Amino acid sequence: MAKDRYHQLVKNALIAEGWTVTDDPLYIPTFKRTVQVDLGAERLIGAEKENLKIAVEIKSFIGLSEIHEFYKALGQFNYYQLAIEETQPERILFLAVPLDIYDTLFEEPLTQKVIERFGLKIIVYHVQEEKIEKWIS
Repeated sequence: MAKDRYHQLVKNALIAEGWTVTDDPLYIPTFKRTVQVDLGAERLIGAEKENLKIAVEIKSFIGLSEIHEFYKALGQFNYYQLAIEETQPERILFLAVPLDIYDTLFEEPLTQKVIERFGLKIIVYHVQEEKIEKWIS
C-alpha cells in the first residue's frame, strides 16, 4: 500500500510531540484479511505510568475533490475503527488531516455533524510548519 504524501511529516510531528511510533504501518487482523492503518504510536502518560496507544490514518486530500476524499476517508475510518475495537480496544483511532482542509471542509456545518455522528477523532497538521496544530477528540 502506498504511503500518503504527508506520511513522514505526520510521523515526524508525532515524534516531536513525544510519541513513540511503534508500527509503520499498523497491521490490524480481521476475520479474513489484515488492514493497514498508517501508524501506531504510544506515549507514557502521567504518574500512572500507563501507555496511551493511538492509531493514525493520514490523509492529504489530494485527489478528485476534497469531498470525494472525505467520503473515502470516512469509510476507511469507520472500517478501521471497527477492526481496532475488535482486536486492540485500548487503541484510539485518529484521522490526520492538513490544516487548510480542516479550516475549510471540516469547519462546514454538515461536515461537523458527520464528525460528531461518527465520532471522528482528528489530528490537524500544518504542512508548511511540519507540526501538529491541534488534536480534536
